[in-house]
Amino acid sequence: MQNNFIPDAIDIVSRAITADNSGDYPTALNLYRDALSRFTIGLKYEKNESRKKLILERVEGYMKRAEELRDYLNKQAEIEKQGGAGGGGGAGGAGTKKKGEEDDTADAEKQKLRGALSGAVVTEKPNVKWEDVAGLRMAKESLKETVILPTRFPQLFTGKRRPFKGILLYGPPGTGKSYLAKAVATEADSTFFSVSSADLVSKWQGESERLVRNLFEMARESPGAKAIIFIDEVDSLCGSRSEGESDSARRIKTEFLVQMDGVGKNEGDVLVLGATNVPWELDAAIRRRFEKRVYIPLPEPEARAIMVKLHLGDTPNNLSESDFDTLGRLTKGASGSDIKVLVKEALMEPLRRCQQAQQFMPIGNYLMPCEQYPNCPYCPPKLSSDPPNKDYTCKRCKAIRMQLWDVPSEKLKAPDVNVKDFQTVLRHSVSSVSKEELEKYTEWTKQFGQEGA
Repeated sequence: MQNNFIPDAIDIVSRAITADNSGDYPTALNLYRDALSRFTIGLKYEKNESRKKLILERVEGYMKRAEELRDYLNKQAEIEKQGGAGGGGGAGGAGTKKKGEEDDTADAEKQKLRGALSGAVVTEKPNVKWEDVAGLRMAKESLKETVILPTRFPQLFTGKRRPFKGILLYGPPGTGKSYLAKAVATEADSTFFSVSSADLVSKWQGESERLVRNLFEMARESPGAKAIIFIDEVDSLCGSRSEGESDSARRIKTEFLVQMDGVGKNEGDVLVLGATNVPWELDAAIRRRFEKRVYIPLPEPEARAIMVKLHLGDTPNNLSESDFDTLGRLTKGASGSDIKVLVKEALMEPLRRCQQAQQFMPIGNYLMPCEQYPNCPYCPPKLSSDPPNKDYTCKRCKAIRMQLWDVPSEKLKAPDVNVKDFQTVLRHSVSSVSKEELEKYTEWTKQFGQEGA
């Protein structure tokens, strides 16, 4: 998994320092807290020990500064309270005011937590339709019957027939789990929350579980028949409990268990959609709350062919339907993400041919690399003994002897992508998932899951 937490944390902490230097201490404190949360998650995935040590040293400094700002702001707030209480009369009046202040403080804290979660609400549809997801028929059917049917036909779900309240999508990286979630966000007429561990993990005592509680409260209060909470990389929040884990991590899991059970709430109001690459690392109690566990496997040949076509888009090419079918077969073992990288590499091949070309032929008002050179007997090679004014135009194809950097920028036209470009890229392995990893997913599916292809 690509570790983006540390780069994000560095960006946020630089903004915190700017706010700190300008005297905007409340903003600086919030930014320091956000950065520290992301550093905490990122260090879990950091493999380079020397880099991890360097980051830890810096994190200690940021943590110390955040604590100083917190103490300063708390002291300033206390001074303001004492100043406002002057001339307030007897003890009864002071007691009443103190209770009101406590209520105001609780409301302010709640609003602050909800403000931190406001970015998790997906306000704009991602515009990913079911048909944009290649393959994965069973996974799409499972999501439709859990998300779409209860909203469109609520009369079908009466009595003991209730929709699932938790779905886990698991499988190798790059197989489309997050893409499926985007399709759900597009197709469902519901409020959609998309969160990660960085949104819910806080360095401050008790704040993480309050964030979890407020997330579910916001979901239950949202308009519509059902709200959806999508948690990417759910294993980073709800991994197996162990003796050595911190109290904070244990409290987060406990809060998740309580909220997913919907104790004292209408449990049908919220659907929790989780995604993970390592389902075997989930806590057993959390795994049970995800009543439906759907395996998102590597794509089949037909799906891979469709993916190649989708990623190729409207880029000029001369591939036929049989070429796409061939590429679908040749990319065995590749994930959706691998296919995307493969197509990006193939799209660069025409540009590489432009760089290597020695002859450019006129096509209308444009110049394109001569595909026949150096095998064309009519394209004369340039010799060191030739005079500089010698004509190097090919007698047959009219290709002109020049290099890429001699072509006027407005005249250059890249060749169309062809099947040979893909064959060139396919000389190297395109799969990022090992056979041993696939066997592990298969074994876990036999025990706890179901096929989603």
